[in-house]
Amino acid sequence: MDDRARLLRGLAVDERRVEIGGVRTTVLTAGEGPPLVLLHGGIECGGVYWAPVISRLAEKHRLVVPDVPGLGESDPVDRFDPATFGEWLTGLLRLTCEQAPTLIAHSLLGTFAERFAAHHGELLQRLVLYGAPGVGAYRMPIGLRVVAIRFAVRPSEENMERFARWAFQDLDQVRRRDPDWLEAFIGYTRSRAQVPHVKRTMRQLVAAGTKQVRDHSEVPTTLLWGAHDRFVPVGLATAASDRFGWPLHVIDASGHVPHIEQPAAFTQAIEEFTRTPH
Repeated sequence: MDDRARLLRGLAVDERRVEIGGVRTTVLTAGEGPPLVLLHGGIECGGVYWAPVISRLAEKHRLVVPDVPGLGESDPVDRFDPATFGEWLTGLLRLTCEQAPTLIAHSLLGTFAERFAAHHGELLQRLVLYGAPGVGAYRMPIGLRVVAIRFAVRPSEENMERFARWAFQDLDQVRRRDPDWLEAFIGYTRSRAQVPHVKRTMRQLVAAGTKQVRDHSEVPTTLLWGAHDRFVPVGLATAASDRFGWPLHVIDASGHVPHIEQPAAFTQAIEEFTRTPH
């Protein structure tokens, strides 16, 4: 069993390849109910890292979990920029969602989603910006920049470990809880990080995904953050919450990836968001 299959082992998901605007896109779907789209962050493995929360969220929702173009198993585009992303996401939503969904967008892709909502708000019921740097004037921490460059140049196990320790508040706790899943996550991410078009896509995502979004959106928006996020410190979210009046939910004992570190708290927060009238 390869690493990607290990990440999804035991999950009741359908995986298919669909063409969206000429781009062959890998999409996982699960469950029934109001649609919930999980948009991964800027990570080479794509959407499979949502695996720890898929089963519980699928109890009440139809989940749509894509790999964005150029990451995971989706084909690349020549240039991944906000315009290309907007066309692709519009096509994805029209193909997979019978009604406007809740979009949960993580990290760098949260920045893209925030901009998308400002121009295509009619396609979304609500938006959850999850550890997204574009909510404010973001400056990447120097230490993160160093480990990210090292991993991009040489995606060794050692460099992946350094990068993961920035992403997780307590990587060792996750390793103790589910060593096989974490091993597969690291292995699959490293293997995709060696693919030239994945490297190119990551560079483009970082360039555009770290810029502040100044376009205003009318879509009901909630901020979701890890209390100990070293990638995008929670202070950026607090300032955005004060500025725009967006509710902010902070998950304790987690860094940049609460859906992996604290999956029960993450899914509970999402259920609360989707139950709240807007």
